[in-house]
Amino acid sequence: MTDIQWEAPFCGEGNNCFRLGTDTEGNAYIAIAGQEDHPLTDTREALTRLILDIKAGKADHLL
Repeated sequence: MTDIQWEAPFCGEGNNCFRLGTDTEGNAYIAIAGQEDHPLTDTREALTRLILDIKAGKADHLL
């Protein structure tokens, strides 16, 4: 598997925590904290937009 550099976990108001990561090729990943061996992948821009929308309350039902 690609060597992913994970950022610190972001936790919502409940027990929901996720992490963003990038690899040396610039690919972005998102995973539930503690389950980093099964990440989703997309462009960093797409994942950043998703996280910003969640933090803004636009998709809080996902957390």
